[in-house]
Amino acid sequence: MYSPLPDSLTIKQSPIHGLGIFTTCDITIGIDLGIAHVNIADMDFPQEYCRTPLGGFYNHSDEPNCKLIDSYEYNLLVKRLVTIKDIAVGEELTCKYTLYSL
Repeated sequence: MYSPLPDSLTIKQSPIHGLGIFTTCDITIGIDLGIAHVNIADMDFPQEYCRTPLGGFYNHSDEPNCKLIDSYEYNLLVKRLVTIKDIAVGEELTCKYTLYSL
């Protein structure tokens, strides 16, 4: 059955902003959590990237516990969310926003 998030993650209210992604178990450094963004620059959309459920709910931090890694899959540029620290059960996933500018 399709699941928009890995079993190790859930979405709930965030003290940072709105909703966030939280761990349901301990996650170690270097774990690839999945595709967060897909480059759609060649399609007729106003933005360059489309967020997946994983990419749509993590919040920004200047001291993040995850980062985005470029990967080419299905002939598309994607950004995968990878842990850069050990993350304890119940902690919120964060990443330093670099995709969008105001």
